[in-house]
Amino acid sequence: MANLTLTGILEKMTGKDKDYRYMATSDLLNELNREGFKLDVDLEVKLSNVVIQQLDDAAGDVSGLAVKCLAPLVKKIHEQQILEMANKLCDKLLNGKEQHRDISSIALKTIVSEVPTSSIAQSILVSISPKLIRGITSQGMSTEIKCECLDILCDVLHKYGNLMASDHEVLLGALLPQLSSNHASVRKKAVSCVASLASSLSDDLLAKATVEVVRLLRNKAIKPDITRTNIQMIGALSRAVGYRFGAHLGDTVPILISYCTHASENDEELREYSLQALESFLLRCSRDISPYCNDILHLTLEYLSYDPNFTDNMEEDTDDESYVVEEDDESANEYTDDEDASWKVRRAAAKCLAALIVTRPELLSRLYEEACPKLIDRFKEREENVKMDVFNTFIELLRQTGNVTKGQTDFDESRQEYGSSILQYSFGDALSNSCLCKFCFGIPVRLVYIFNCSYLIIFLPQAFAVIAASPLHLDLSCVLEHVISELTAFLRKANRALRQATLGTLNTLIVAYGDKIGSSAYEVIVVELSTLISDSDLHMTALALELCCTLMADSRSGPNVGLTVRNKVLPQALTLVRSSLLQGQALLALQNFFRALVYSANTSFDVLLDSLLSTAKSSAQSGGVAKQALFSIAQCVAVLCLAAGDKKCSSTVNMLTDILKADGTTNSAKQHLSLLCLGEIGRRKDLSSHTHIENIVIESFQSPFEEIKSAASYALGNIAVGNLSKYLPFILDKIDNQQKKQYLLLHSLKEVIVRQSVDKAEFDDSSVEKITNLLFNHCESEEEGVRNVVAECLGKIALIEPGKLVPALKERTTSAAGFTRATVVIAVKYSIVERQEKIDEILYPEISSFLMLIKDHDQHVRRAAVLALSTAAHNKPNLIKSLLPEVLPLLYDQTVIKVISLHFTNNLSLRTRFFGYKSKKLQDNLISFSLLYICSGGDCSHKFKNLMVEISKSQSMWEKYSSIRNE
Repeated sequence: MANLTLTGILEKMTGKDKDYRYMATSDLLNELNREGFKLDVDLEVKLSNVVIQQLDDAAGDVSGLAVKCLAPLVKKIHEQQILEMANKLCDKLLNGKEQHRDISSIALKTIVSEVPTSSIAQSILVSISPKLIRGITSQGMSTEIKCECLDILCDVLHKYGNLMASDHEVLLGALLPQLSSNHASVRKKAVSCVASLASSLSDDLLAKATVEVVRLLRNKAIKPDITRTNIQMIGALSRAVGYRFGAHLGDTVPILISYCTHASENDEELREYSLQALESFLLRCSRDISPYCNDILHLTLEYLSYDPNFTDNMEEDTDDESYVVEEDDESANEYTDDEDASWKVRRAAAKCLAALIVTRPELLSRLYEEACPKLIDRFKEREENVKMDVFNTFIELLRQTGNVTKGQTDFDESRQEYGSSILQYSFGDALSNSCLCKFCFGIPVRLVYIFNCSYLIIFLPQAFAVIAASPLHLDLSCVLEHVISELTAFLRKANRALRQATLGTLNTLIVAYGDKIGSSAYEVIVVELSTLISDSDLHMTALALELCCTLMADSRSGPNVGLTVRNKVLPQALTLVRSSLLQGQALLALQNFFRALVYSANTSFDVLLDSLLSTAKSSAQSGGVAKQALFSIAQCVAVLCLAAGDKKCSSTVNMLTDILKADGTTNSAKQHLSLLCLGEIGRRKDLSSHTHIENIVIESFQSPFEEIKSAASYALGNIAVGNLSKYLPFILDKIDNQQKKQYLLLHSLKEVIVRQSVDKAEFDDSSVEKITNLLFNHCESEEEGVRNVVAECLGKIALIEPGKLVPALKERTTSAAGFTRATVVIAVKYSIVERQEKIDEILYPEISSFLMLIKDHDQHVRRAAVLALSTAAHNKPNLIKSLLPEVLPLLYDQTVIKVISLHFTNNLSLRTRFFGYKSKKLQDNLISFSLLYICSGGDCSHKFKNLMVEISKSQSMWEKYSSIRNE
C-alpha cells in the first residue's frame, strides 16, 4: 500500500467526524491484517502514536477497533516502538483518567500476548514490571489500579514467568502482602498472581511463599476472610506446582484438617476451600499424602452428609397434610434455603473422596466397607449438583474396582450418565468379579432403602436386573420378598418408563430366583399384569405378556398361578386379539401367550379354541370384527393348534374344512375365518394328510362374497408353503387352465413367493423356471389387476433368485408389447426394498435399462418407470445416484401438462385427441369441454381452474361450455 494512502487514513483517524474515524480505523485494521504490509520508520512512529491516541476516543466503537489494531501492529513494527507503546499504556494505567483505565489495561494485555519474539518480550518485561509492581505496592494507589496491575501481571507471569527469574524474589515480596489486603478483589487477584508465579519459582522461593502462608494460617488473630484467602492460596499453589508441593504437606495438611473440623457453624466457605486443597494434594502429591489418607477419609465421610439446616425427618414433616405455614411479621427475617451454603461443603467432600478413591487403590477394601454405604445413603441428596458429584464418586469407586480386579482402564465414557451408569454399567463390572462378592453382597440390601427416593426410583429396576443377571448368583433371599413387592407396586405407577423397566426386571428375577419367590407373589404380579394389556400401549402389552409366559413356563409356579392367568389375563388377551391395531411384537407375544396357556396345567385346548373363535363373532356391544383382527385371530388359532399336538391340530383342520363344505351363503363370516385359520395352520404344518384340502379351499373361489374369495386365495397360497412339492404344481396348473379363477390363483402364487422371500427360503430350479414362464406369459393380460399381481410376483421372486430374474426382466424391456414393458418395470419396483438384499449388486448396473423407459411412447410404461424411480429414491437412493443427471431431465418432461380435448356431437358420441398445452389456441367455433391430464398423477385442480379462465375470456366459447355442462 502506498505511503500516501496510509497517510490519508491516519488523517481521517484524527478527524472530528466519529464515523470517519471509525471507517478509517476499520480500513487500517484491514491493511494491518493484509499479508505483505510494511511500514517505513517515520510511519511506524506516526501510526503507533495515532493508535494509542485512538484508545482514548470518546466513541467506544472507535477505541474498540483501535485495540484490535494493536494485535497485528506489534508484529509489524520495531522493538523500540513496542516499548514506547507499552510504557505509554503503563503511564495511562497508573496516572491517566479513570475512564481510560479499562481500555489501557486491555491494550497492554494485548501487546503482552502478541509479542512476536522472546527477546522483545524480555525488553518489555524489564520496562513494565517495575511499574506494575509500583502500582501494586504504592500506598496511594486505588484498589481499582491495584486490581488492574495484578490482572496484567498475572498474564505476564503465566506466559513469561521463566524469563523473569531475576525478579522472582521482588515479585514475591510484592505479592504476598496483598494476601492480607482488606479488599477481597485484591486478595482474589493476588492468589491468581502468586499461583502463576509459583510454577516458575525455585524450590527455595516456593518454600518461602509456603512458609509465609502457613505463618498467616497459624495466626488465630487474623480475620476469617484473610484465613479463607490463605487456604485458597495453599490449594492454588498445589495446583500450580504439582508434586513439588509434597515437601510442604507436613505443615499444611494438619492445619487444613484442623480448620475444617473447628470452623464456626456458618463458615461453609472455609470448609469448602480446605477440602478443595486436600483434593489437590491427593491428586498431585499421591506419594507424600499417604500418611494423611486415613484422616482425610474420615473427614470426607463426615462432611459428605454435612447439612446442619436439614434433617431426614423434615421431608416427612413437609409432606404432612396437617402442616400449616404460619406467616407473621418476622417471617421476612427467617432463614431460607437461598442462604444455605452447606451444599458446597458436601460437594467438596464428594470430590475429595473421589480423588482419594482414584489415587489409593490399596484402600479399596476399606472404601467398600466405609465409603460405599455413605455414598449410597447420599443418593437422596436434595441438591442436584451435589447429587451429580455423589454419583460420579460412586462410579469412580466401581471403576477402580474394575481396574484392580481386571486391569480395565478403557471404559465407555458415553455411558456415564449419572443414574443409569451407576445402575447398569458400574454394577455390571463390579458384579462380574467373584473376588468382589464380599463387597457386593451388601449392595442389594442398601439399594432397598432407595425405594423411598423418588428421584432414583426409575433406575432401581435396572440395578436389580443387572444384579439378577450377574454370574455371581448373589443370595438375595434377605431382600427378595421386599423387592418383588415394591416392583409389583411400580406396575401401578403412572411413569411409563418405570413400568417398562419393572417388567423386564421382574422377568429376569423370576428366571434367576424363581425358586425363592412364593406362589402368592406370582398371583399378585399376574393381577397387576392384567391391567397393562390393551391396544393403547402395544409395547407395554408385549412386555406384560412375555412376563406372563415366563410365569407360566416356570415349573415351580403352582396351579393357582395358571388359574389366575385364565381368570385375569385371558379375558384381556381375548379382547386384545379383536383389535385392528394389534401387530408386531405384541402379536408375537400374544401368540406365545396362547402357546404357553396350552402347555400349562389344567388348561383345556377345546375351551381356548372356542374362546378364540368366538372373538370373531359380531356383537351388539363391540360391533363387527375388523379384517386385520381376523388375521390376528387366525394366527393365534394356528399357534394354539400346533402347541396342542398333531391329534388336536388334525381335528381342528377337519372342523374347519367341514365349515367350508357347508353352504357358504348362510354364514360367510364363519367361512372367512375358517379359510384364514387353514392358511395359517398350513403355513406352519404340512396338511397333505388331509385329502383334497386344496380342492375344498378352491371351491370357495365360487363364493358370492369377495372377502371369502380373497381369504380362499390367501389360504391356498399358505397351505402350499407347507408342502411346495405337492401344492405348487397344483396352483400353476390351475392358473393355466382356469381363466376365470386366474386372478385369485395368481394371488395364491403371490402368497407362496412372498412367504419364501420373507423366510429367506429358496425354490428348486425347475420350480423357478415354471413360475417365471407362467408369469411372463401373463404380462400382456388385458386386466390391470392381473398384471399388477404378476409384477409383484416377479419382483418378489427376483429377491430369491436375482441372478436368473434380473437378466430375464431386462430382456423384456425391449418387448414390442407395452403391457409387458410396464409389467417388468413394476416388477423391479417391487424388488427394491428397504433392507439390504443380494439383488442390489446385480440390479445396480442394470437399473438404467428399466428407468430409461421413462421416455417410452406408451404412457403406461412411462408411469411405471416414474413409480420405480420414486421407490428407488425412497428406499435405495444409491442405486440411482449416478443416473440422476440423465434421468431428472426426463422426469421433468413428464410434468408438462397435456390437454385432453373431448368433442361432443349431437348424439353425445365421443372423440378424443391430445395436443400440447398452449401449443394451439382454443377456437371459438370448437365445441369442447377440456380437461387437464398430468402424466405424473398430480393434483389437476389448479391447472383446470386456469384453463377455465381461458375459456371464460371468449363469450361464444363460454356459452358453448355452459350448454354442454347443462346437458
